[in-house]
Amino acid sequence: MKSPFLTMIAEQMYLKRYAKSTIKAYLYWIASFIRFNSMRHPTTMGDNEVELFLNYLVNQQNVAPNTQTQALNALSFLFKEVIKKPLSLSLSFIKSKRATKLPVVLTQQEINNFFKVCSAKHYLPCGLLYGSGMRLMEVLRLRVHDIDFDYNCIRIWDGKGGKNRVVTLAVELTPQLRSQIQLVDSYLQLDLKNPLYCGVYMPHLLRKKYPNHNRQLGWQYLFSSHKLSLDPESKQLRRHHIDEKQLQRAVKKAAFDANINKHVTPHTLRHSFATHLLQSGADIRTVQIQLGHSDVRTTQIYTHVLQQGANGVISPFSRL
Repeated sequence: MKSPFLTMIAEQMYLKRYAKSTIKAYLYWIASFIRFNSMRHPTTMGDNEVELFLNYLVNQQNVAPNTQTQALNALSFLFKEVIKKPLSLSLSFIKSKRATKLPVVLTQQEINNFFKVCSAKHYLPCGLLYGSGMRLMEVLRLRVHDIDFDYNCIRIWDGKGGKNRVVTLAVELTPQLRSQIQLVDSYLQLDLKNPLYCGVYMPHLLRKKYPNHNRQLGWQYLFSSHKLSLDPESKQLRRHHIDEKQLQRAVKKAAFDANINKHVTPHTLRHSFATHLLQSGADIRTVQIQLGHSDVRTTQIYTHVLQQGANGVISPFSRL
């Protein structure tokens, strides 16, 4: 960590269970804000300095709206949770109006080619990215009991914006899911024999309400890491989920091996899910619910294809 101040902020965010990617992004913007103000300490600054910084990001850096919003969220956290001097709700700054990029979407044939060369190790998580339209971290944070084989669905807890939702599950992935759960169970049996093992991380107050559930199969991460590691919050030995970079690299390699000449990321598979659902006749409201968008206008970016009604949701993965 670059400074004791940033180290303290990172530790505070870990205690509040912020995602690792969010912590990294917030620290970046807080450090950028401090450098922009000639290394002044944030306790000596306030609304005016924040407004000037946000204007700088638009006028000189030409950042996208989402980037500017992330910077604002980082500084809001800094002043509210660390400095204890919340920013005004009526900040006056220039808002970015840079055009939002259209999502990269793979054709059905490109999706077929992608999964033909996708490694066996990463086929299942990639299948959930496309087959259920999940975000990268939503896939990695899945617990065993989030998979509902009876109703062919997946329950996503505390997704983006703190929202919960239920998404469709491609039945073709069921055998691999059952095999993955068996693998997780084998990991758990080994961990239970380790006197230093402290159980999987339990969210929020559930660790107090269910003190023994952290050693039960249902609470283990579906895509558990092959090795134990120290929890950055408690410093206890746990088995976390696999790192997101591992899946990002796997997606990039599969796209390269499939000769797909597009910039493909895990989110590309989610974009493709939404577009292919619309092409198969799902209505915009159904797609919105599946993606977990709060506002249908966010989903409308995919409405370049004909909208048709649909009584139910069949995963596009089932049509491969």
